[in-house]
Amino acid sequence: MTQTQQTHWNDRIKALHAQKLVFNDEKLKRTGGFYNIDDHGWIPLDPLHPMEIHKDEKSGLCTGMDALSRTFASYLDSHPPYVNPDSACGGAWIGPFRARDGWRPEERWPEHEALLKKYNVVSRGIYGMNHSGPDMRIGLELGWGGLLEKIRRFRVLNTEASHEFYDGEERVVMALQRLIARTAAHARALAEGMADSMESGGVGAGVGAGGDAGADASTGGWYRQNLLDIAAMNEYLVDGPPRTLREAVQWIVWFEAMDRMYYTGGAGQAIDELLRSYYEQDKRNGLIADDDEAVWYFASLFYGDTHYHQIDGPNPITGESLCSPLSFLVLEAQHRLKIPCNLGLRVHDKTNDELFSRAVQYLFEDGTGVCYSLSGGLDKGFVRNGFPLNVARMRAKVGCNWTALPGTEYALQDVTRICLGQPFLFALREMVEAAGEENTMENLYARFEGHLSVIVQAIKNGVDWHVEHKWKNRPELVLNLVMHGPIERGVDMSAGGVDVYNFACDAVAFATVANSFAAVEQRVVKEGKLGWEQLLLVLDANFEGYEDVRMMLKSVPQFGAGGTRADYWAERIEKTYTGLMRGTTSKNGFTVLPGIFSHGDVYKHGENLPAMPNGRRAGEPISHSADPDPGFLPGGGTAPTAKANAVARVQSGWGNSTPLQVDIDAGMAKERGGVDNIKAFIRAHNNMGGTLLNINVIDKQKILEAHKNPDLYPDLVVRVTGYSAFFKSLSPEYRQQVVDRWLGEAGDAPN
Repeated sequence: MTQTQQTHWNDRIKALHAQKLVFNDEKLKRTGGFYNIDDHGWIPLDPLHPMEIHKDEKSGLCTGMDALSRTFASYLDSHPPYVNPDSACGGAWIGPFRARDGWRPEERWPEHEALLKKYNVVSRGIYGMNHSGPDMRIGLELGWGGLLEKIRRFRVLNTEASHEFYDGEERVVMALQRLIARTAAHARALAEGMADSMESGGVGAGVGAGGDAGADASTGGWYRQNLLDIAAMNEYLVDGPPRTLREAVQWIVWFEAMDRMYYTGGAGQAIDELLRSYYEQDKRNGLIADDDEAVWYFASLFYGDTHYHQIDGPNPITGESLCSPLSFLVLEAQHRLKIPCNLGLRVHDKTNDELFSRAVQYLFEDGTGVCYSLSGGLDKGFVRNGFPLNVARMRAKVGCNWTALPGTEYALQDVTRICLGQPFLFALREMVEAAGEENTMENLYARFEGHLSVIVQAIKNGVDWHVEHKWKNRPELVLNLVMHGPIERGVDMSAGGVDVYNFACDAVAFATVANSFAAVEQRVVKEGKLGWEQLLLVLDANFEGYEDVRMMLKSVPQFGAGGTRADYWAERIEKTYTGLMRGTTSKNGFTVLPGIFSHGDVYKHGENLPAMPNGRRAGEPISHSADPDPGFLPGGGTAPTAKANAVARVQSGWGNSTPLQVDIDAGMAKERGGVDNIKAFIRAHNNMGGTLLNINVIDKQKILEAHKNPDLYPDLVVRVTGYSAFFKSLSPEYRQQVVDRWLGEAGDAPN
């Protein structure tokens, strides 16, 4: 490879980065100034024409297979073609499909919804979509034309009752094929209209503006040829299966675009192993002479969307590393592109050390990078559910906090969360107001457990209801295509189309409640500085006029400090919650795997939660996942290590994640051993049974400056939790929770 070749590919990637920033500013204008989710890769273009909305005849809603598939196909037909001439691939998506309505009224469960609302359950799971892992090998082997033929073949073989299912799947595939063909034609038209001396900026403005950050007139011929290559590739991929690595990446671009458009699906796969054979074949055939070209392919994929992908991982049979040269190229693409990218490195006993070191080195260089999905807790936990170790090893990290078996497991993870705070408050009030009942910590905990069991059972009942009715209202139109079973059986993946069903439910407000138990025990029971009735009075007043009491409660040694009563209560709460959730199946036999994870929605979960005895006021954010609250350790010393120990002690242990979020000041981290120290820290948490580790290593002053004026650092990327985002794109409240973590504990590095 010559220096000129490397510079060329790097210039293309830099141009993609620059265009992403331009699009992000426009997206912020269209979304009211911020968006607090994954940096979804949609681009701010408008539909060619309004889509036609179809309604279910009985309910008058856009729901059910027939109405949804017709409407979604119309949405795809209204989608403009898009080609960025700096990209290896054509296509994009312009935003989520929003025409759908809710479930039919007769198939909703208002009593259940009312109970969940009573217990402040915001993320309810029931009615949820996707959140399962695809097996894109199915589509890569068949191509869109092969998938269409498969649908038609099994429609003949299956019963008349399943024809609506097959009609819907066929309708959507054909609409996507039309979009691919339009995009190919658009690329060819752009190429034919481009003069040799033309610069790339403004190509196809309004319908596929590319924008270039560094190309000069001498590259005009390359741009024209690249557009012709994109056109030819997509003309073939309308029907044909991918034959090369570039074609395989292009196929995935289309799958991810459609997956995001339909209910914002975001799960990918172990991308290095999925595409390794294409890369090796291209190298043998001389189609890829320069690995920087392959890096450009993956940068183009990540430019298109932030689907979750994994690199490395254990061989299911031997446990040896599946790392390959392609793993390094995927990681390199994330590093060079420098935009939000939800890539995970699977840490296991045989993780490739060179890949591991490079990932951590890029963490120092970029401020954030891959997340670290830890087999130490995930594999052993999943085996406890009765699955063999080789199956547990097949689960890939393809979601914000979760792993899934590719193509065989309906998981519906990361959409169901129980708020521990409301059961605590109900328990406290009932005990204090009950005539003749002794006010003790054990009685308080017994009532807390009783309320927790009520809402745990409600979640399990919701799972049964969901499975019974979901397919009739919101079929998994896109994921059905890349799962093993739905097309063969003519059954939606949520209703018997796949072989494995594991649901998940995460607890939230964990440290909030553990610290509340400790505060009550210390100030009310042990010291008698506050009476039980007075405690209720103070909470009902939301601490108004009682700031001294609030600070007294807040100052009790907290969860995570080590050896505190809050640590005791945290471990007890985890065991109780885990036992209730995993101890029994739902009435229909479904397993729900417990975890502790709040996503970034600590404000949303706290919005309707009254004041708590840990000093938290009504409406304020709850604690983040299973992390101790910022400032939990007096003086802040060795906070990351203390956090890691605390989170390791409260892992649920059934294969669902209880993540650890660590934010470290860059200068301090380098002084304390840099890459080697962080690697040791990650391995230690893995060995302790950890499940997921998200890290930011950024200068604290930079974060504070960016929070004050986000425009100073438009391309600053942070891991909010399991997902990454432009810091600028987050609301002030979301930015504040990231800043609070730095102020609370980023002054030191793990040791």
